[in-house]
Amino acid sequence: MLSQLIKNSLEQSVRQVLTALDAAVTELPPVVLEQPANPDFGDYSSNIAMQLAKVLRKAPMAIAELITTEISQSGGLNGLFCKIDIAAPGFINLYIAWREWAGRSFELPGAAGEKVIVEHTSVNPNKSMHIGHLRNSCIGDALVRVLRKTGYSVEVHNYVDDLGNQLADTVVGLLNVPLAGDHVRFGDYCWDIYAGVNKEYALHPESVHKRTEILHALEEGHGNTAWLGSLVAERIVREHVAEMKGFGIGYDLLVWESSILKEGFWASAFALLKQTEVFVQETQGKLAGCWILKQAAEEPSEADADEHHKDKVLVRSNGILTYTAKDIAYHLWKFGLLDKDFSYSEFNAGLWTTGLSGEQLAFGRADRVVNVIDYRQEYPQAMVKQALEVLGYTEQAEKLHHVSYGVVSLSPASAAELSIDISEGKASYAMSGRQGIGIKVTELVQLMENTIDATRSDKSGLSSRLIATAAIRYYLLRFNLGTEIIFDFKQATEISGNTGVYLMYTYARAGSVLSKVVVSADEAKLNAERANSSAEKAKLNAEQTDALPVFPAALQKAELALLRHLSNWQDTLYSASVQLTPNTICNYAHTLASLFNNFYSACPILKGEPESVAFRLWLTLRFRDTLGEVLEVLGLPQPERM
Repeated sequence: MLSQLIKNSLEQSVRQVLTALDAAVTELPPVVLEQPANPDFGDYSSNIAMQLAKVLRKAPMAIAELITTEISQSGGLNGLFCKIDIAAPGFINLYIAWREWAGRSFELPGAAGEKVIVEHTSVNPNKSMHIGHLRNSCIGDALVRVLRKTGYSVEVHNYVDDLGNQLADTVVGLLNVPLAGDHVRFGDYCWDIYAGVNKEYALHPESVHKRTEILHALEEGHGNTAWLGSLVAERIVREHVAEMKGFGIGYDLLVWESSILKEGFWASAFALLKQTEVFVQETQGKLAGCWILKQAAEEPSEADADEHHKDKVLVRSNGILTYTAKDIAYHLWKFGLLDKDFSYSEFNAGLWTTGLSGEQLAFGRADRVVNVIDYRQEYPQAMVKQALEVLGYTEQAEKLHHVSYGVVSLSPASAAELSIDISEGKASYAMSGRQGIGIKVTELVQLMENTIDATRSDKSGLSSRLIATAAIRYYLLRFNLGTEIIFDFKQATEISGNTGVYLMYTYARAGSVLSKVVVSADEAKLNAERANSSAEKAKLNAEQTDALPVFPAALQKAELALLRHLSNWQDTLYSASVQLTPNTICNYAHTLASLFNNFYSACPILKGEPESVAFRLWLTLRFRDTLGEVLEVLGLPQPERM
């Protein structure tokens, strides 16, 4: 990784200077690198000399002079720097020798074979998925791709809550709410059933007891009701998995909540927790009979107390486990901290599922765990981490990461297209499964596909469906994770701006330029084969195999800007893997595509002197290869043509 190499070089030079000065500095200040917006101030710049000024009691400019002299004498990373200078009040400015950079390969900091479990999607198996669920899946899958690209061994889980309130409500509805109408898929039918049963609860609050009865039956796992719940959940999960496959999203393992209970995972976790002082059964008050996890932190405010009390209860007074209780047991297993394991059988080709029978496979036992769950689950996720800590598993608690994100709502225009009443004049319209308000993933894809298909004149490239799924996926990824997305159909399908369509179009444009030189390259090869003189043949072959062209003595602004950004790809990828922020990749991709299009307009690629053409073709190829990697990480196609 380029920035890390430069940091290491600076740190080594600083140590040499400190040794030469006989300075007693126990700990070096961190070397901070930045890439100045104006390349006249270097491709990279550091203020390390100014940070050392107080310690060494010397002027920053003098310290900078000593450091740059040391870098130069040590070879400047074997010629990677073409120039090093200093600027007041003590900046060290480093200029990259771009042909030298282009001829090297740079490695990312090693993941040391770490195994990461990424849990994402985890949609309640009670109805069809909507666009809010899809944001979770797209974020999770992008993180999986980022982590794999940076050397981690990644195992992807989809947790199926087949013992929760939502599935219980759907089963109540199937048994008690009459429904007729045209439904292509079972999940769509259950979408309406779920809304219908919640309407019944609102009209007849006393009927909510049916949910509790169903929950007990599901947890017991025997009899007609349990089997009905299992069949409903499995049918809907199969639809969810098929939907996500259309977005290039897959899983390694489906973990069923019922398996956690039936395999005795909670019993083992319960026994461990009982040995601590913070897991107790309340004997009085409104939580009497409940097993709770006492909070080490300050108690929530009175306004939030009721909701938080619900969250910290692990076993209710009626014996029903909360979601958090089962999640704690699940995470103990994820880290290999339980003396139990699942049995595994194949759900689909390449996708395994937990159950009571099957094979013993090497799932779980992670070094790190990443959970993609929206911001509303922040408190329960903190409880899982707290449970690990009180059990003494502090290292595992530190390696449990909650990737939180904002919910998805609809713009007024998009809501109107779905026949949602927008007369209130809101800035956005929330979706609600209980009220049956929202857009199903299948409906969204079809709507987007129709919109794209209607605006295309040339349909010989990517299919409109592939463009639609890529556009939706990128739209859901490009926002900061904490941002609430107000989804707008028109924005998501725009060709210009920060969109998936723009990135794919730019990739295809670069490919089109390169395809124009294929014929010329074939002709050159043919000429080499026909050469009479062995010396001439050797010369021609050498020209064909020289991967790096001659770089111009002075790069055009557009060329240099593109080169500088290309050099940031590994840094961006590494940063996204550490911070778990796929939107970082989107920001990089949009800037990269914009810089290429600027280069394409400002610098004729196929016209000019042969050396200039060769360099610009190489730069175009380097751009396309890099953008291809970026698109792969984001889960977008790399089209030959749009």
